[in-house]
Amino acid sequence: MRVLYFGVLKDVFGGSGEDVELADKASVADLISVCRGRAAGAAGVWDSMAVAVNQEYARGVDVLKDGDEVALLPPVSGG
Repeated sequence: MRVLYFGVLKDVFGGSGEDVELADKASVADLISVCRGRAAGAAGVWDSMAVAVNQEYARGVDVLKDGDEVALLPPVSGG
């Protein structure tokens, strides 16, 4: 699946997206767990992360399919 990074995650992962492979029937929560484990320095963003799968908001229990496009949308800070 294609994972798109927004906000601070673009800096953390060094780009705007990448292809990620997960086991069959992996959930949004599984993907978050994998990304979280690779993202040194972004500890504060994961608890309030919004996720969209194929341009629709998704929940952690939603199952991902091959070919899905997943956008990880961290909270926006600033004023």
